[in-house]
Amino acid sequence: MLVVYNFIVFLASQIVKIIALFSPKMKLFVDGRKTVFSTLQSKINSDDKTIWFHAASLGEYEQGLPIIEKIKEKYLSHKIVVTFFSPSGYEVRKNNTVADVTVYLPLDTKSNAKQFLDLVHPEMVFFIKYEYWPNFLNELKNRNIKTYLISGILRENQAFFKWYGGFYRNALNTFNYFFVQNESSKKLLQSIGFNNVKVSGDTRFDRVVSILERDNSLDFIEEFKNNKTTIVIGSSWPKDENLLVEYINKSSENVKFIIAPHNILQSTIVNLQSSIKKRIILFSEKDEILKQVQNEKLADFQVFIIDTIGILTKIYSYADIAYVGGGFGNPGVHNILEPATFGVPIVIGPKYSHFAEATALVHQEGCISISNQNELNDAFNLLLQNEDERFEKGHVCSTFVQMNKGATDIILKHIT
Repeated sequence: MLVVYNFIVFLASQIVKIIALFSPKMKLFVDGRKTVFSTLQSKINSDDKTIWFHAASLGEYEQGLPIIEKIKEKYLSHKIVVTFFSPSGYEVRKNNTVADVTVYLPLDTKSNAKQFLDLVHPEMVFFIKYEYWPNFLNELKNRNIKTYLISGILRENQAFFKWYGGFYRNALNTFNYFFVQNESSKKLLQSIGFNNVKVSGDTRFDRVVSILERDNSLDFIEEFKNNKTTIVIGSSWPKDENLLVEYINKSSENVKFIIAPHNILQSTIVNLQSSIKKRIILFSEKDEILKQVQNEKLADFQVFIIDTIGILTKIYSYADIAYVGGGFGNPGVHNILEPATFGVPIVIGPKYSHFAEATALVHQEGCISISNQNELNDAFNLLLQNEDERFEKGHVCSTFVQMNKGATDIILKHIT
């Protein structure tokens, strides 16, 4: 089976090179891996002590961040190495300050695994949530390097739990301990003979709780809001925006909207901007427009499109209501924990069943799921017209986050 797997990896490595000729994202995927070993060679000395964290993409990195930060504090003499599989993670966080070295994970071949581990020579390794690369795991096992899964999620449809999954199950023997998010993941691992497992919860709750301790102020958002009720729309996609624009165009002048689309390509932003009939300003144009028009202020606009990245979390702190996008696509809704930690009531689309926190908050009525225009209108109108309803749902959200924090401490107590 390993021979078949290695052939598939080789085949995939050739196919992505061809796709990269036509796909900018795949070009990043391919080109970014060309300099991995030279980067490691230049930044890690043979006598350096290191700890390696692997994240598939941006979401997993954010999930692991509380652990990375605590490990960095505790192991001051160690260099922290972070790897990403996906360009959507690496390209956004390649200049992070928590890691000493951030690179793409080389493709999972035997030779890549050996060369990578020769250069990094980690004392401990953490895989975040999922991604199980057999050649890397086997090489870690051969070298007897302590390896942990943190914030793990396992599901019945994974190969580990199928009749043909012996090869994948064997790779799991590398892990010294599994820290999983829920009881069902623990039971699945126990069903195939792994008892070195603990339900620690989800480290994302620790990350979003820590946001409250930071300075989340943005002067330009405060000026735009101008003490008016504000709906913040985060990570929206066109299917979300079709409904949202219809509502915005018929809304009262007393309500303000901040939209941070998931895709900030210029063509996408232009289409969104042209569909909205209210006074609208873009983040990228605000300084120029305010210079050109005498006595013009941000407070004079009703809709603010955020065509940049990295500030949505802070913007949520100004929300009276949040709409989190993605719930009309696959795999579903984006991160609702950021607005939840600020005690903001949340509206989402219908596809959220793969996300435990969304399922729980819909059940607890801190979050409203909608599937069409009428339901969106009703949800927004309910929250806009009833301050008590807003407060109650927001309180449910913030309490839910606070009640689920603590995974980081559980993991650290066990491994340090």
